[in-house]
Amino acid sequence: MLIDYAGQVVVVSGGARGIGRAIVERFVDEHAQVVALDLAFDDALPDGVVSLVCDVTDPASVRAAIDEVVERLGRIDVLVNNAGINVEGAVETLDPARFKAAFDVNVLGTFLLSQAVIPTMKAAGRGRIINAASFAAIVPSIGAAAYGASKAAVVQLTRVLAGELGPWGITVNAYAPGMIPTAMNGFATMPEAAQSRLLDTLTLRRWEEPSDVADLLVFLASDAAGYITGTLVDVSGGKLATQMPSRAYEGIDAT
Repeated sequence: MLIDYAGQVVVVSGGARGIGRAIVERFVDEHAQVVALDLAFDDALPDGVVSLVCDVTDPASVRAAIDEVVERLGRIDVLVNNAGINVEGAVETLDPARFKAAFDVNVLGTFLLSQAVIPTMKAAGRGRIINAASFAAIVPSIGAAAYGASKAAVVQLTRVLAGELGPWGITVNAYAPGMIPTAMNGFATMPEAAQSRLLDTLTLRRWEEPSDVADLLVFLASDAAGYITGTLVDVSGGKLATQMPSRAYEGIDAT
């Protein structure tokens, strides 16, 4: 299947680094005009990418960024709400300000950017909004109440948006990555035994890569996914496919 985004404008929040940067680069490879939003840009992005400073928790900052995109490029075809933060801590001791911060970035940010692009997408009679949820929205971890709850809220927001925007041909979906080693989670720097325990929970026993997420988003944003909306797509390497998936790997090396 050939997917080409020539002539389309794709906006990616949190696009300066990490998974967001991988998403930006993948849409560039598919010939899209990409706009990256972030709080700061320390490294150069691929040629042709428009970088705009934007605080997704600030309604005025979001509105200014989206207005500038429309003024400069005339359209917005795809919005990827990738910006997010992780907040850890047991409920008993978690600072309420930190709990609120998780919702401000992960939920309010998704709400504000989605709200800002709706008029442009409605006028065009089509559009794609894709929201970063998490495997934690399905099964949260101990000490991750703020993160898990905020990502579960993103899933419900996605469903409501899909229902409200369907009449204009705008689809809204969320995706749930699994375990991608980042500076934030430190998976790749854990002791080997700890890494092995985590990998044992995956049907596809390897760390997820940002490109695994980007591949899914390129599909969800395309016309080929035009009849998919209001859903959460699990891209976690089969973390919930079976109980104890590691059993399938036992003895393989000995055969």
